[in-house]
Amino acid sequence: MSSIATLRNFLDSLEEGVLFLDADRRVLDMNRAAAVTIGRNEAQIIDHFCPVLFSGTDCAKECELRGHCSLTPAHDEGGKVQDVVVKGANGRDVPVRMWAMLLPPNEGGLYCAIILRDRTREVELEAAVRNRWQLGDLVGRSPVMQRLYEQVLRAAASDATVLITGESGVGKELVARALHDNAARSKGPYLTVHCAALPENLLESELFGHAKGAFSGAVGARMGRFEAAGGGTLLLDEIGEIPLATQVKLLRVLQEREVVRIGENLARRVDVRVIAATNRDLAQMVERGSFREDLYYRLCVLPLHVAPLRERREDISLLATRLLANLAERYRRADLRLSAAAMRVLESHSWPGNVRQLFSALEYAVVQSDGPVILPRHLPRELRRAESSSRAETEDPGEQPEQRGHGRLGSRYCRGSADPADERAAIRRVLAEAGGNRAEAARRLGMSRTTLWKRLREGA
Repeated sequence: MSSIATLRNFLDSLEEGVLFLDADRRVLDMNRAAAVTIGRNEAQIIDHFCPVLFSGTDCAKECELRGHCSLTPAHDEGGKVQDVVVKGANGRDVPVRMWAMLLPPNEGGLYCAIILRDRTREVELEAAVRNRWQLGDLVGRSPVMQRLYEQVLRAAASDATVLITGESGVGKELVARALHDNAARSKGPYLTVHCAALPENLLESELFGHAKGAFSGAVGARMGRFEAAGGGTLLLDEIGEIPLATQVKLLRVLQEREVVRIGENLARRVDVRVIAATNRDLAQMVERGSFREDLYYRLCVLPLHVAPLRERREDISLLATRLLANLAERYRRADLRLSAAAMRVLESHSWPGNVRQLFSALEYAVVQSDGPVILPRHLPRELRRAESSSRAETEDPGEQPEQRGHGRLGSRYCRGSADPADERAAIRRVLAEAGGNRAEAARRLGMSRTTLWKRLREGA
């Protein structure tokens, strides 16, 4: 077998697709996997303009703008990695990762090779990991959050009353919503009553309803939230704030599953799943006599506790990334991201206000930032005090994270070591912490995905 035939067999045995381009970006040759990945036959690819094959993608747009292949490396720099979506052979969308390799001068006029990797399985795995890290709008990969997800799903399988406890700002309302959305009642209404926001007379009317003329201003009959939530879920938020007189009436509703509107004698059946939430210690309130013991036990059938953020610090980076994405959409700044130094500031803070405080801090930073990268100086001052100024302000505002990847990696993860083996070990450790997600690992390390890939390849 000739050397050319051997090379052809080798190329066709690769899982990655390979396109060989000339200097004008026309396809001169390809392997079998490239045709499968792109979803076209050889006649539709050979001698065609590469940007046309990937028309509509950011890669093709940048290629046209620059007048040469945007993936090829410049001088001694690494090539660019681009993720695109193409139409496969069966018409389905195929996520593809592309990068380029410059070729030595040759008689065939081959200038570079474009490598195509089908990321379908990788994307599926990343989605599976993300699903394990969130339940509804709850986000967290810490062991305490994973246990909470399991408890929520078990509780959702029943109609028993649930009591959600936790400090202010931890996301008790999100737990209640996840309970409703995963229950058989998810098609029914989901209503909330903030018990601390209303005076006693208005709170009772809000909960139980009233008859026409029951009190001054009651110009018509009105159903309460228990009736309105029929077939669904009612969240009694800040349940520890309701007066003792209202607690007696609430206990009767929970026991009898009936409500009596203010100004009426007619008992009305209600079919509602009750969830209560509080940041107060109801057991202590029972001992002090400010909360009824029988109501406490009626509410606390299925207790759920949401841990404060300081007890699940491994969730901070994930939460910050998710919250920043929401803020970027709200402020129409799609390219927003946190620098590694800013993330260190967030991770070092104790967060007495929990997730609510984290969201406020990030919104403050979004308003203060004047570019796509949020730096420590953009964060609220009380957060920066948690970390020494020498570490918090190490970044040059004009410098991009990709330009500082190696130096930051050495200072944060290798503790200044120049040993490549130490560097690779640090990369693998962060990659494991990121659940195998290279994009997330590269972001945490402050380097491009290409650089991360090269570091790992050097140690292979």
